[in-house]
Amino acid sequence: MNEKLSWKNYLFVASMLFGMFFGAGNIIFPVHLGQAAGSNVWPAIAGFILTGVGIPILAVAAIGMSGGNGLQDLASRVNKKYAMFFTCMLYLTIGPCFAIPRCATVPFSMGIAPMITGVSPEMALFGFSLVFFAIVMFFSLRPSGIVTWVGKILTPIFLVFLGSLLLVAFANPMVDSIANIAPSADYESGAFAKGILEGYNTMDAMAGLAFGIIVVNSMKNLGLRTNEAIASSTIKAGVLSGIIMSVIYLMIILMGTMSMGVFPMAENGGVALSDISGFYFGAAGVFVLAGIATFACLKTAIGLVTSCSETFCEMFPGGPGYRTWACIFGAVSLLISNVGLTAIIVYAIPVLMFLYPLTITLTLLGLIGGYFNHSKWVYGMVTLFTVVAAVFDLVNALPKELAGSSLVTSMVAFATEYLPFFTQGFGWLVPAMAGFVIGLVMYKVKGECSNHKVAVG
Repeated sequence: MNEKLSWKNYLFVASMLFGMFFGAGNIIFPVHLGQAAGSNVWPAIAGFILTGVGIPILAVAAIGMSGGNGLQDLASRVNKKYAMFFTCMLYLTIGPCFAIPRCATVPFSMGIAPMITGVSPEMALFGFSLVFFAIVMFFSLRPSGIVTWVGKILTPIFLVFLGSLLLVAFANPMVDSIANIAPSADYESGAFAKGILEGYNTMDAMAGLAFGIIVVNSMKNLGLRTNEAIASSTIKAGVLSGIIMSVIYLMIILMGTMSMGVFPMAENGGVALSDISGFYFGAAGVFVLAGIATFACLKTAIGLVTSCSETFCEMFPGGPGYRTWACIFGAVSLLISNVGLTAIIVYAIPVLMFLYPLTITLTLLGLIGGYFNHSKWVYGMVTLFTVVAAVFDLVNALPKELAGSSLVTSMVAFATEYLPFFTQGFGWLVPAMAGFVIGLVMYKVKGECSNHKVAVG
């Protein structure tokens, strides 16, 4: 039995993982960050790569090392009720509620809408999303071929489109030196922390916990059977994918920074990419941009539908089968995508501010849990303290129409005064550390008695 993969297989799995992670949102947010950061781009890059690459790859590794069947098994180390709650919340967020619909609306807004005339935007979006999700379902209903579909076909096509833009941009830079580009007000100080928060928008840390099971299953399909071999190979493929992602993020962010030598600050990354593509390719730029956005989002949507469907099959063994779940998620995503990109982004941010701290702490606990025998005391206390603090982050990120109540105002004022780093977006950090210390003390004092349970959530 082969318990070691060839480097060719590692490259294919890494390409698949990169392809599932790297959607059009992974281009929009970094190019806009590059414009905003200006001469402070390097610390911003470091922060963005930490949450946009480092945490997602660690999340994949945590699933691979857990020896279980995915996120729910890992989260059950807190307790089973929390595992069900968190797994459902995470998969619905990166699945049909936000991320999958965004996969259709982003390429439409960036590359398709500018080419359409004579049709209402609503009808055009519906037509595009219908075709988009038909293609997604074709591939998603054949999950055993995901390495081939995403890793060997769609990702290389996407890289051809993106690579053509990056190569031209660096061969003919718009500015001699980025040191002369003034940062925006948000990046004049604290660029590293701002970059970390921008990395949240990619949703990739949560996606890492979701995609981990796909990587594990891909390893099994390639002939690996033992938990040790699967964990080791998952980490190697994850590191290779992380290197690829980091290089491409670096180039995209710097391309955004250099564009400030010609263009003013764009409203968003989609506008910035349109400006850059048009500058280098003229009228053909819209086709290059359409290719980048469509293939980027297509492969990500396939990975998300596949991982969501496989997970819900395992969570509800007496319920629908894989194909039924895939069709349900595809149909719901199609409907939500037609509310428009702006609404999806606005309502996704508060949910991300709540789920990201829980994602990061669960990932780190999964990686270092061997040092405290994966004690439920530690998992429980960290999660309990993080949940409470993350609620304040959620409230602070509510849309304007929901943020004006006296309850919201008082909660934000309380957190601002008593939670360190809350105004920077990291109000959960100190409570999580406190929970870790308390959990370790309880573990040492009480041991791993099975009759002690920690209620969370």
